[in-house]
Amino acid sequence: MRDNLARHRRYSAALTASEKEKAVAENGFFKVSRRGVLAGGVVSAAVPHNSILNARDIPAGMAVEAIMPLRMKINGEARELELDTRTTLLDALREHLQLTGTKKGCDHGQCGACTVIVNGERINSCLSLAVQHEGDEITTIEGLGTPGDLHPMQAAFVKHDGYQCGYCTPGQICSAVSVLKEIRNGVPSHVTDDLAGDIGLSNIELRERMSGNICRCGAYSNIAEAMTEVAEA
Repeated sequence: MRDNLARHRRYSAALTASEKEKAVAENGFFKVSRRGVLAGGVVSAAVPHNSILNARDIPAGMAVEAIMPLRMKINGEARELELDTRTTLLDALREHLQLTGTKKGCDHGQCGACTVIVNGERINSCLSLAVQHEGDEITTIEGLGTPGDLHPMQAAFVKHDGYQCGYCTPGQICSAVSVLKEIRNGVPSHVTDDLAGDIGLSNIELRERMSGNICRCGAYSNIAEAMTEVAEA
């Protein structure tokens, strides 16, 4: 480092004032004098320091929000929202649209209680940001059926007592509807034997595909029976 500094001083001393002013970097687009480079370096070095000082002025715990407009089609109805970009799809449905049928269980994508159907495929809404779904079609449990006109899967859950305490039921039903569609479309699972042939509606297939939806009451057998009835119908 000392050698570099000494060379720099010898070079600088050998130049006249006019030569120093003419010592510029040229590439056909801009000219920058040595003085300009040094001044720019001082400014750029000061920016992080100022940023740190400004950050210190922000009160502890204060969140800086970034709001974005969002349009989605939910249960067949166009909806417009303005959301913090950190809002999950689950919180957008529950807190902003009051669609509380979709449940918040673990909030870590491990229990499946928050399962909804997006563009025909099931997802864990707690793991997805709402702003990722601009223009998407989303179906929650409220969009599958009504008390007076149940979806066949809802009716089968009631018949076979697949709902029990009911907390996981919305996610179970949304997932079950999607599972039958997956099988119908030939989407394989980890237990599918023949990837090229037709997928059979076996108990092990249903259990594997529904394994991401936890039922704390242990109504798994009843749920499988309900799904089988709907599939056969």
